[in-house]
Amino acid sequence: MRRYPPHLRVPAAALALLAGVAAPARAGTLLDYVGQCVPFARAASGIRIYGDAWTWWDQAEGRYRRGQIPRAGAVVVFRKTARLPLGHVAVISRVIDSRVAMVTHANWSRMNGERGHAEQDVTLTDVSPDNDWSEVRVWYRDAEGLGSTTFPVYGFIYPVATDGEKVKAAPELTGRDPDYVGALIDAYR
Repeated sequence: MRRYPPHLRVPAAALALLAGVAAPARAGTLLDYVGQCVPFARAASGIRIYGDAWTWWDQAEGRYRRGQIPRAGAVVVFRKTARLPLGHVAVISRVIDSRVAMVTHANWSRMNGERGHAEQDVTLTDVSPDNDWSEVRVWYRDAEGLGSTTFPVYGFIYPVATDGEKVKAAPELTGRDPDYVGALIDAYR
């Protein structure tokens, strides 16, 4: 059997292996994924952490670099709350300005009446009083803009292991023509 380097493997197949569940039969890319945010974020970012989303922050300590500034390829870790009892993880696809970024994630908005679908390059904005990315709002399809809920976050897990080894994000992490202007309008409206 021929082995391919990680950056050449089929993302949908990687998702199935990492998630421990079958990928949809029609899945050909990462964006065809339907399921939970954790296996999606793991496949999209290359960061190998398992368990509920809110546990990623502590699990990353000593394994991956962490911080409070968004960077492309980093995983933003949402704290668990009443609305997010397992937390949430999303992958930064683009940084727009000091308070606006875009994420690619799964299981947030409803699409075709169901949750679990992947969304690419949606707006994430820092609404923390100290501009430290400790509280965010996320674009929500049903609202056609930023949702009204503020979510607390731990911070960002960077795609670099503490030993300096870089991990590779999936090529579909960001689109060719993300709507930068729309993201800024969402954030500053």
